[in-house]
Amino acid sequence: MTLIRWGMIGCGDVTERKSAPAYQQVEGFALYGLFSRTRAKAEDYAARHGVPHIFESAEALIHSPEIDAVYIATPPDSHEAYALEVARAGKPCCIEKPMAPDYAASVRIRDAFADRGAPLFIAYYRRSLPRFQQIKAWLGEGAIGTVRHIHWTLTKTASPADVSARNWRVDGNIAPGGYFDDLASHGLDFFCWLFGDVQDVAGFAINQQARYSAADAVTACWLHKSGVTGSGSWNFGAAERRDRVEVTGSEGKILFSIFDEEPVRLLRGDECIETDVAHPPTIQHFHVEAMRDHLAGRALHPSTGESAAHTAWVMDRILSRR
Repeated sequence: MTLIRWGMIGCGDVTERKSAPAYQQVEGFALYGLFSRTRAKAEDYAARHGVPHIFESAEALIHSPEIDAVYIATPPDSHEAYALEVARAGKPCCIEKPMAPDYAASVRIRDAFADRGAPLFIAYYRRSLPRFQQIKAWLGEGAIGTVRHIHWTLTKTASPADVSARNWRVDGNIAPGGYFDDLASHGLDFFCWLFGDVQDVAGFAINQQARYSAADAVTACWLHKSGVTGSGSWNFGAAERRDRVEVTGSEGKILFSIFDEEPVRLLRGDECIETDVAHPPTIQHFHVEAMRDHLAGRALHPSTGESAAHTAWVMDRILSRR
């Protein structure tokens, strides 16, 4: 296939091990250039990762004839401006999650790419990971009967990193839901992939610790169009870390974690099946590989602007933004 040369905007922590190496590892892709607002940071990153070109501006990267597609790896408050410019250039784009700070911005991004007929992907990579595809396979086989309910509890302890000046996740102007925006978006998007779009949802978010401007405690309940009910609780000032999802069916249940690498368990009567599918060293590898296959016309990618905009709608409703 024709080599697709990617340009990357931003070179923060997520790009070090989770994402950018996959653009170099996947056959048919190359990480050809990058832009960072801090030139020294871009130079250091390019030298360490073997990226051949550094651009002086995001616009120069986006419109360069040597860049075929763009990966936006910046905090979410800058996603819309960069994405709309990529849409104007008519190039394929992948945006880090969450897609944008709110549903309205997500819709503007989605529609801009749809109007140009340009592919848009969002880095909800759990849809592409074998560990989570195993869960979807069990559900498709009817392993726990008819699914009734899904519940997710996610807690973590407070830490000095919460109030770091560089931590956009606790800045209410960038992420009103705090860590919820960054972390819960992964799980909620995955649940929509498992059970279909959400029909109705309600929730509330508060700031219990008063340590930063974003919310730190969120609860919600929702209803999928398929009839599956859901609930969740996310607290980022708790005494312990916990990450547990329980899917209840008419004949059993499935237990798993969204972030922790622990076995996925299927319980049915006296039977307990455990499977431990390791993540790839670069966790976005299969997500990036699926983009390659989508652009080559071999298979549709599971995470698009359309699906991610729906996740943004669910997040808005939980945070009581209508």
